[in-house]
Amino acid sequence: MTAQKPAKIVVTGTDTGIGKTVFAAGLTALLDGVYWKPVQSGIEEETDSEIVARLATLSPERVLPETWRLKEPLSPHRAAELDGVEIDAEALALPATERPLVIEGAGGLMVPVNRRTLYIDVFARWATPAVLCARTGLGTINHTLLSIEALRSRSVPLLGVAFIGDEMADTQRTIAEMGNVRVLGRLPRLAQLTPQALTDAMRANFKAADFLEAQFFETKT
Repeated sequence: MTAQKPAKIVVTGTDTGIGKTVFAAGLTALLDGVYWKPVQSGIEEETDSEIVARLATLSPERVLPETWRLKEPLSPHRAAELDGVEIDAEALALPATERPLVIEGAGGLMVPVNRRTLYIDVFARWATPAVLCARTGLGTINHTLLSIEALRSRSVPLLGVAFIGDEMADTQRTIAEMGNVRVLGRLPRLAQLTPQALTDAMRANFKAADFLEAQFFETKT
């Protein structure tokens, strides 16, 4: 019997600034996993890798180094141009790990990696199961349903949607039903964003087993 490979999960979002990095930190801790952000734009302040390491209390070896680190906090394609480089999208290959791997994209699915490639194109090449993070506020139905359609049009396996924010029962139901998508849970707003508060919230609102199903998606691809 062949040993099952650790799950690999892409964490993407409907937009920027919705709490995707906080969710990625919580998910990495929930799965006792490893975190990787392939491209980091903006390195003058705390980076996403540093935020995840702090919130998930990860040892250095469980935060894989970014393939590209770009100075300006802009779309990766433009930040790379200002740094005088071009991101080679084909060189972005999934690393092998002994623990579940949580991979965080940048902003939304249609963020350009370079002038020819979008993040969603990279996800499609990887054929790695994705979790779509969506806020619960006004406008999220449109953004989330469009993102679901885009993922399916490129045959990216979709594990489900993870909501972030205050409960909006009808909005969440509408997305689940009209998008024909599983709701994995909802990460509520935390009064204090500490490692313990995040861990407690993830354990209360999400099931690790739902995400570990990603390894079975990979077996079929």
